[in-house]
Amino acid sequence: MVPIHMAKSLPVSAQKSGPLLGKLRVPSDKSISHRALILGISCVGETLVSNLLEAEDIMATADAMRAMGGHVEKVDDGKWSITGVGTGGLEQPEKPLDFGNSGTGVRLCLGLVASHNMTVEFSGDSSLSKRPMGRVLKPLADIGAVVNNDRDCLPLTLTGARDPLPIEYTLPVASAQVKSAILLAGLNTPGIMTVIEPEPTRDHTERMLSYFGAELNITLEAGERRIELTGQPELRPGILSVPADPSSAAFPLVAALIIPGSDIVLTDVMLNPTRTGLITTLKEMGARITIVDEREEGGEIIGDLRVEASDLTGVQVPSSRAPSMIDEYPVLCVAAAFASGETHMAGLGELRVKESDRLAAMAAGLKACGVEHEEGEDSLIVCGKDSIPGGGTIKTHMDHRIAMAFLIMGLRSDNPITIDDGAMIATSFPGFIEEMTALGATFTMRAE
Repeated sequence: MVPIHMAKSLPVSAQKSGPLLGKLRVPSDKSISHRALILGISCVGETLVSNLLEAEDIMATADAMRAMGGHVEKVDDGKWSITGVGTGGLEQPEKPLDFGNSGTGVRLCLGLVASHNMTVEFSGDSSLSKRPMGRVLKPLADIGAVVNNDRDCLPLTLTGARDPLPIEYTLPVASAQVKSAILLAGLNTPGIMTVIEPEPTRDHTERMLSYFGAELNITLEAGERRIELTGQPELRPGILSVPADPSSAAFPLVAALIIPGSDIVLTDVMLNPTRTGLITTLKEMGARITIVDEREEGGEIIGDLRVEASDLTGVQVPSSRAPSMIDEYPVLCVAAAFASGETHMAGLGELRVKESDRLAAMAAGLKACGVEHEEGEDSLIVCGKDSIPGGGTIKTHMDHRIAMAFLIMGLRSDNPITIDDGAMIATSFPGFIEEMTALGATFTMRAE
């Protein structure tokens, strides 16, 4: 078997499989892994992190932390050691910071650099270079950072503020990445940095900042969430264990729901309320998902999920739920394709500026596989039925979630479904093919 991360191009086919059975810990959470590295370097002293996601996106952030003075290495017992430089202690990197395909990594690091008096070039792969950075750069410019070229896409060069200014910024769109970039810029900014959220987003940055000793004041005013960070804290190092990623868990979870006779357990899954929109939606559709051994570790709620094959029914998914499941819509479309009736999804505009235009990519893939649907500017209706033809070849557009979603669909379709390239799956779910195969899934691969 060719390791998925080694192939330049790796077409993969999925075909109808028998029941999925067994236990699986999916890869650790990307969001937490990025933040552990970035806040680890912002401490003085050594932070130990276990279960760090060792995927390409995270390794790119680790390389960026090393380039700016941090000491990041995997130690003998499997933990990662991060020795930080403290707030305000970043060093000028000697070469551009290459974030590969990682939108989270680059946007968070733009924020971290924005309040340091140094000039840094940020780059990425061809997919990341098409993704807009303007929504992050706008508030960072208000803080005093300057972009030294006329573009809001990578590659770009950012000069951090010599004298950064604290701002009060209301998010124009629900975005945890923008919020986090501002808060990270606030670490080296004197005074109070304030972010106002009209709609709640993932709160991992706030939870981890508090864990490392930052002073945060979070209040609700007229339905809006107000986050105030006191700048220039002395963050204290700690010990973290990264939980399993609910966005990665979504793929075997949906597979088990749609394949008759399946019964699996997904362990150590993060159940932060800002990340469980998919589970809420699937339960509304009739999914048999049981949370076992719910507990709290490192400020995050985690638990084991028992997932049993279920008869699903289409539902209306409210647009207000989108921030809590924005990365899970591709695989929700797979569940909806096998549900009875229509599933209506709204508020999906953010999908058009992900690793690909995910809304268009899902619509095209559904068409190729014989699934009735209706694509809107920021909406999608999927008309489900018990049996779908499959047989399509899917253009993934270098998007790992599109790739995994249609491979899951192929496990239940009448005919195999092929994705044009599965190599990028390693950016978030190393070992996806091997782990799913161990549960009973059937794939074939052909390296090119």
